[in-house]
Amino acid sequence: MLELLSWTMLLLPLCSAAVIQLLLREMADTAIRISVGSVAATFVIALLLLESEDRTLTVQWANAGSFHIEIGLIIDDLSRGMMIVVTGVGLLVHLFSLAYMKEDEARGRYFAGLSIFMFSMTGIVLASNFIMMFIFWELVGFSSYLLIGHWFQKDSAAEAAKKAFLVNRIGDFGFMIGILMLWGILGTFAFREMAGSATVLVDSNSTLTGIAVLLVFCGALGKSAQVPLHVWLPDAMEGPTPVSALIHAATMVAAGVYMLFRLQFSAGIEIFEGFAGTTIAWVGGITSLLAALMATQQDDIKRVLAYSTLSQLGYMVMAVGLAGDHSGEAGMFHLYTHAWFKALLFLGSGAVIYACHHEQNIWKMGGLFQRMRKTTITFAIGTAALMAIYPLSGFWSKEQILEAAHHDQPVLFWLAIIVATLTPFYMTRLFIVAFLGKSRGHGAQEAKEVPPIMLYPLFALSCMSVIAGFTPVAEKLSPAFHHPSHSFSPTNPVFLISLAALLIGISSGILLYRGRDSDPLAGNRLFKVFRNKFYFDEAYLVLVRVFQNAVAVVVHFLDDFVIGNLIVGGLVRSASGVGNLFRKLQSGNLQGYAFLFGAGIILIIYLTVFAR
Repeated sequence: MLELLSWTMLLLPLCSAAVIQLLLREMADTAIRISVGSVAATFVIALLLLESEDRTLTVQWANAGSFHIEIGLIIDDLSRGMMIVVTGVGLLVHLFSLAYMKEDEARGRYFAGLSIFMFSMTGIVLASNFIMMFIFWELVGFSSYLLIGHWFQKDSAAEAAKKAFLVNRIGDFGFMIGILMLWGILGTFAFREMAGSATVLVDSNSTLTGIAVLLVFCGALGKSAQVPLHVWLPDAMEGPTPVSALIHAATMVAAGVYMLFRLQFSAGIEIFEGFAGTTIAWVGGITSLLAALMATQQDDIKRVLAYSTLSQLGYMVMAVGLAGDHSGEAGMFHLYTHAWFKALLFLGSGAVIYACHHEQNIWKMGGLFQRMRKTTITFAIGTAALMAIYPLSGFWSKEQILEAAHHDQPVLFWLAIIVATLTPFYMTRLFIVAFLGKSRGHGAQEAKEVPPIMLYPLFALSCMSVIAGFTPVAEKLSPAFHHPSHSFSPTNPVFLISLAALLIGISSGILLYRGRDSDPLAGNRLFKVFRNKFYFDEAYLVLVRVFQNAVAVVVHFLDDFVIGNLIVGGLVRSASGVGNLFRKLQSGNLQGYAFLFGAGIILIIYLTVFAR
C-alpha cells in the first residue's frame, strides 16, 4: 500500500499534465478540474504518509558493472515534511488561481504548467539518488520557464523566462560536475548509501570533498538564487502572481536549500566542515544582506516580496553552511515556516493587484484597509510572521538561525542581525504605503474585496503562519525540520538583540513613511544604489558584451584570416596557380607543342644515357 501511494503521489501530476496538454487544452474547465483534483489527491496522500515507516522504493534503470542507476523514492522524515509544504502550498495556489486566472484565455495551458511543475518538484523531494534528483532538477527549470513566460506576448515576461532558464543552466553545470565528483569520492549516487562511506573518505580527501560540495552548491546557487546568480528571481515576477507564490516563495527556490540539507542529512555533517561550509555560509549571509538592502527601495509590491524571498533564502543557506549541531535543522525549519507566510504574502499581493486593476506600484495604492479589510488582515499576519513577531511561525525559526550563528560564527550573527533590522523596516514601509493612509491611484480608489475563492487560501495560510512554529504542529508536519527551541527569555542576549532589531526596524519604517506620498529616500545616492540593485544587471550586461565581443573578435580572426585566407584561400590559390600553369602549356599552338615534344625527347635521352 505504501509503495502504491508513493508512486501515485509522484506520477499523478504527470498524468494530469499529459491529459490536459494532449486532450484538454481547449476544454479549460475540465482541464482545471483535473489539475486541481490531482494536487488535492497528492496532498491527501502526503498527509497519509506522515505516519508511514521509512522506506526506499527503487526500480533498476541501468547497469554497467559496479555502476548502476536507479529510479527510486525515499520516504523519510525529511521528504515527508517537504511534501506537506509542496502539496499544501500547491493546492492553495491552485484554488487561488481559479479566480485569479478565470479571464485568461490560456488557462488550460496554465494549469498544465502547474501540474508539470508539481510533478517535477515532487520528483526532487522524493528522489532517492542524485541522478534522479538532477533529472527532476532540470524539469523544474523547464516548468518554471513555461510558467514565468505564460504571458509570452509581453516582451518582459518572455525575457524573464529566458533569463531564469539561462542563469539556472550556469549553476546546473557546476551541480552536474559536483555530483560526478561526489560519486567518485563516496562511490554511490544513492542517499541511503552515503552515510556508511562518507566519514572515512571525507577525512582522507578533505580538499577534494570540499571542492565537490561547492560544485554541488552551484546548483543551489542557481535554484535558490544566491549571489551572484540571484538576478533571475526578481525578473521572474513577470509571471502570474500565483506562480510567484508557488515557485518563487515556497517550492522551487527552496529546492536548493532542500538539496543541500538532503546531502548533509544523508552523508553527515562532516561533509560540510572546513572551507566548503564556511563559503556556503558566507554566500548565504551576503545574499541575505544585499537582498534586504535592495528590498528597501523597491516600489513594485511583488519585487519587494521577491527580494525579501532572496534575503530569507540567504538565511536558510547560511544556516545549512554553518554545519553546527542543529544549524541545518534550523535552516530547514525556516524553509518550512517561510513557505506558509511568504505564500500568504504573494497571494495577498495577488489579491491586491487583482482588486486594483493590475496596478503593482505601492505608491499608487494606499487606503486599501478601508476597502479590503479581510485581505489586509491576512497580509498583516504574513507581514508579522516575516518580521518574526512573537508568537508567529517566523519568530521560532528565525531565532533558531540566530542562535546557531551566534554559537558558530559571531560575524555572521551580526550580519544576520542587520538583516533582522532591515526586514521589519521594508515590510513596515510596504504595509503603510500600500494599505494605510489615503488612496493615491485610480485602481486603489475602486478596489473592493476579492471573491471568497481567493480569500479561503489566504485564511488557510494565515492559520499556518500563526501555528506552524509551535512544537506540536511542527513536529507533526515537519519532524526532520524542527528541534526544541532555545530559551527565549528576557535574559537571553540573542533574544534581546533580536527584539531590539525588530523594534528599530518597525519604528524607523513608521517614522519615515507614515503619511508620505513619495519615498523620502529616493534622492539619496546610497539608496539609489539599492534601488538599482547594486547595478548587478548592468555589470552583467557589460561583462556579456566584453566577453561576447572578445570571443567575436577571436572567432572573426580565425574564420576570416586563418580559415578563410590561409587555409581555404591558400588551397584555392594553390589549385588555381597549378591550373593556370597547365592551362598555359595547353595553349593550342602547334609550334609550342612541337617545342615541348622536342624538349621531352631530349630530357628522356639525357636521363637514360648521360645520367647513369
